[in-house]
Amino acid sequence: MVDFLLQTVTMSAPLILMAMAGYMSERSGVINIGLEGKMLTACFVCAAFAPRFGAIGGVALAIVAGIIISLLHWTLTQVYRIDHIISGMAINLLASGGTAFLVGSGIGKDILSDAQRLPLPLYYGLAIVSPIILYAVANRTRFGLRHKSVGSDPDKARLLGINPQTVRFGALICTGIFSGIAGSLLVTETSAFTKDMTSGRGYIALAALILGGWRPIPAALSCLLFGFATAVQIQMSGKPLFGMEIPSEIWKMLPYIVTLLALAGLLGRNRTPAGLGKH
Repeated sequence: MVDFLLQTVTMSAPLILMAMAGYMSERSGVINIGLEGKMLTACFVCAAFAPRFGAIGGVALAIVAGIIISLLHWTLTQVYRIDHIISGMAINLLASGGTAFLVGSGIGKDILSDAQRLPLPLYYGLAIVSPIILYAVANRTRFGLRHKSVGSDPDKARLLGINPQTVRFGALICTGIFSGIAGSLLVTETSAFTKDMTSGRGYIALAALILGGWRPIPAALSCLLFGFATAVQIQMSGKPLFGMEIPSEIWKMLPYIVTLLALAGLLGRNRTPAGLGKH
């Protein structure tokens, strides 16, 4: 039972950090389907540079990479006003293809399993406290109130003297920071970088954010639900259920079935920010 609970936390932690990344972006009004690409890029950078610059250096560079790619998304959507979905999908494709090319061409050959790593409990601690911190920031600080105001109605925010682009710029930097930490955590858990190793976690985190009504603490609880589903899949894969052999592929589908249910709005009330996707 203890192992099962620990596995649930292990599976949930990267999702929680990515859900917080999505919260900062989407609550400011920027649709962020590109979470998957941001996390994958951070994974690659951490795995590639940690052997040379140490654990802290690898995480720091992963955060920088997350910020850069997040600001690319900000530039495309807020300066050039490209559709948020198209921009996010382009980032995902670029990250998937780019990291696969670098590894395949040998540029990433220094990605090693013996790279220095920060302790996993540190990451898990960040995953636990970050929703509480963001809740406090959202409701107790000037930036948090402006952040929610811009995401709710950018036009009214402008009337109050708030520049939505500036607020969203800061929010996307926070998105990059959380993406970098989440990617570093995933590499630390798996000990190496593999092609498309995020396996849809960015999308699942986005689904958790939707299920949580774009609020940090409920979104984190939703991530625990997905983590629980993944832990069940790992524990039950290859084992009979009530005397019946269940194909492992069926168990592998479980987290994604939960995701589909969340996206269909069957498990929660839709509380989409009114300013999401608006300029």
